[in-house]
Amino acid sequence: MSDLLFKKVDYTVGKLLEDVAIGEIGLPDIQRPFVWDTGRVRDLFDSMYRGYPIGTLLFWENGYPAEHRTIGVDGKQKVPDLLIVDGQQRLTVLYAVMKGIPIVDKNFQQRRLRIAFNPLEEKFEVTNTSIERNPVWIADLSVLWQPDFDQYAFVSAFLERLDERRGLTSEERKCIPQAIQRLVNLINYPMTALEISVHATEEQVSEIFVRINSRGRCPWDRPAISLLPS
Repeated sequence: MSDLLFKKVDYTVGKLLEDVAIGEIGLPDIQRPFVWDTGRVRDLFDSMYRGYPIGTLLFWENGYPAEHRTIGVDGKQKVPDLLIVDGQQRLTVLYAVMKGIPIVDKNFQQRRLRIAFNPLEEKFEVTNTSIERNPVWIADLSVLWQPDFDQYAFVSAFLERLDERRGLTSEERKCIPQAIQRLVNLINYPMTALEISVHATEEQVSEIFVRINSRGRCPWDRPAISLLPS
């Protein structure tokens, strides 16, 4: 049997976002930029919340440090060790929503991906004006993963606001904090990457990509999003 051209590496979402932020994970120029619709972004978070798998990532050990694009902000701390071959859109969505940073869509317009969560119904939706006015919704999930987030203060304020509007049962007072905690914990959601060896050629990497995707594309592998530099 030939030597394996890849290895399996386990990550958490938090670790992946950290590696993207410091520039350890970059985007090779062989991958075209695409755009997801917001409904697919909502469904990604819903699947994670329910404990469903969202597919395997495919990285390539970087042998061409001058030829890459990056997800996230400028001023990366290092040249990327890993280039994204498959999974750019999932990582970009996770980074944009959880970090609360803007994206550039297919029309080259700057916008935020704003996803809302109803902890009573444990339901996700794309944020709109009606949701923003409804106290039963967390109108923008990004707040939950910011460095200065105070979960106790947030939950207390949420319960107080909702109680003033409609009243809360003892069961609802118990379930709402649990749902929010479960949502916050998505930062620890497990993901797996197959990392292709630096010794693989670009032709081999392209062939691996084609063979994997010709056998049934992962439902999350749709057009990706480019992020604005901060």
